[in-house]
Amino acid sequence: MEKKIFYQFIIIAIFLTFSISAISLYNLKNNSIKSSIHDAEQLSEVIKNGLTAHMINANMNQVDAYINSISNVKNITKFWIVRNTSVEEQYGLIKNSKARDEIDKKVLETGQTVYELNERLFYTNMRITVPYKVAIENGVNCLSCHNASQGDTLGAISMELDMSEAKDLGLETIYLIPILMIIGTLLILFIFKRKLEQYSLVFDNLSKSLNFAATGKFRKTPYPIGLSKDMIVLMDKFNDLMTSFKDTATDIDKKLKGFIGTKINNQINPLEDSKEIVLNLSNLYQFKKEIELDNTKEEIYNRLSEIFINQFNFKNFTFIEIDTSKQKMTTIKEVGDTFYCKHNIENEPHLCRAARTKNDVISTEFHHTCPYFKEENKFHYCISTGISKNVYLIINFVFDNKEELDYLKDKISYIKSYINESAPSIEVKLLMDALQQSAFRDGLTGLYNRKFLEEHSKKLIPQAIRDKFSIGVLLLDMDHFKAVNDEYGHDIGDKVLKELSRILNETLRESDIIIRYGGEEFIVLLVNVKTEEDALVVANKIRMKVSENEIDVYAGSKLRKTISIGLSMFPNDSNSLESVIKNADIALYEAKSKGRNKVIRFQSEQISSVDLF
Repeated sequence: MEKKIFYQFIIIAIFLTFSISAISLYNLKNNSIKSSIHDAEQLSEVIKNGLTAHMINANMNQVDAYINSISNVKNITKFWIVRNTSVEEQYGLIKNSKARDEIDKKVLETGQTVYELNERLFYTNMRITVPYKVAIENGVNCLSCHNASQGDTLGAISMELDMSEAKDLGLETIYLIPILMIIGTLLILFIFKRKLEQYSLVFDNLSKSLNFAATGKFRKTPYPIGLSKDMIVLMDKFNDLMTSFKDTATDIDKKLKGFIGTKINNQINPLEDSKEIVLNLSNLYQFKKEIELDNTKEEIYNRLSEIFINQFNFKNFTFIEIDTSKQKMTTIKEVGDTFYCKHNIENEPHLCRAARTKNDVISTEFHHTCPYFKEENKFHYCISTGISKNVYLIINFVFDNKEELDYLKDKISYIKSYINESAPSIEVKLLMDALQQSAFRDGLTGLYNRKFLEEHSKKLIPQAIRDKFSIGVLLLDMDHFKAVNDEYGHDIGDKVLKELSRILNETLRESDIIIRYGGEEFIVLLVNVKTEEDALVVANKIRMKVSENEIDVYAGSKLRKTISIGLSMFPNDSNSLESVIKNADIALYEAKSKGRNKVIRFQSEQISSVDLF
């Protein structure tokens, strides 16, 4: 900055020097011309008076000597007198009185004084030609001797004046101006530089401090000794401002990092850190608003997955739910490659190190930290997050190299922020699912209830029609169940129903639907059963297992029970599930009427026999 100001000052000084010199030269030239003209006019007037005196005294024979004397006057290089034609005609010719050039002729013709400046390399002269006119003044009457009128031009006086001396004097003066300007400029620069160095140093330090401040490093700016009081006050205020910025930025950075659980790193720019944290908090807030409106936990997992993919560029990860009360591990969502853990832990979730310890598991230095991670050439990071009392979410991230793993470790606080914000919403969805399940479940047996049948059939029947598959409907009833309650009590009666539920769960497929329809009645929906013969086989299998099952009662005694089953097929028997259930009920009634412990397929002619009762 000091050099910049110095060069600017030099340019201004040079410009002023040349400007002043040019103006001075111009004014000197004009003044010299004006002075020469004035001197010539005065001299011509003196000459005119001298010539007039010679003419009055009839001393014209001495005119040549007079002219020669005038020619010897300093600075007059040439001098001559020109007579008009009328004067020559009246008094005759005299030596060298003819007009020598066009200037003489012009003055004789117009009666106007003519000036001409002639400038050469080494000298300058002024040509002046002044008219000699008829006049009546100061006791002189030209008309008394000349045949002329008032104002007529009788002749002219021409001379050349040497202006070189004035020019040289002017040039010397002009030369002195730049010298004096240079000396003055140097003197000013010397004084200015001593003062400027201090301010230049101050501004350089200010610039450095501002550059450091842009990187989050706020520092005080030193200033030199001898600085003015006003500048000292200004610098003190600037340093106080930097200190305030530093304290504020550091405090904000610490609070933001503490808020998201990030360790303090003083080597990192607190401004950039704060900017990144605020941006992530903004995104996190928007994320939280979105998941609060999601309908299912699957939607939340999908949205969390999108964050991992789009914001953090993760390619391979798996969402796993672990229910410790049921010892059940469920893979919720997979992104990228397939499941990286050994499949035996799916049936034994306690083997999962992250699930067991409730801590994160990282394959940083010890690749076999978790012995059930099967990929030797990859790295993993498993995050364990508690969703509810019994449910944990394990997110398994897998990377091709350690650099990718280190990137996740660097961003782990932000990642966990999203996971932690998701956890309460997922828990709410789990509770809602549990409440829904409880509303659709029988309290005694844990099987689906009649309400579930009503709701589920709204989806199942259209699907069966669309996909063109059959449903076998089994209506089961425990034979002589009232006698069990009367003889053994309701506790044993409940035990009998639970045993029947167990047998049904063990015998049927996962796709089949078991419903406690009411009391000792159960409905089984054999979904996508191929033929009614297959349905009959399943029904008889159930009947046989129930009849063979022994139930412990009091004092080690055993109890065996039987069931009766009615079968109807959808859509063969009816395109309405309600009608198919009624048909199965008719077949069940016939099974009971024929001795119980039977499976009866519904036939249309059974309707009339039922009506008889």
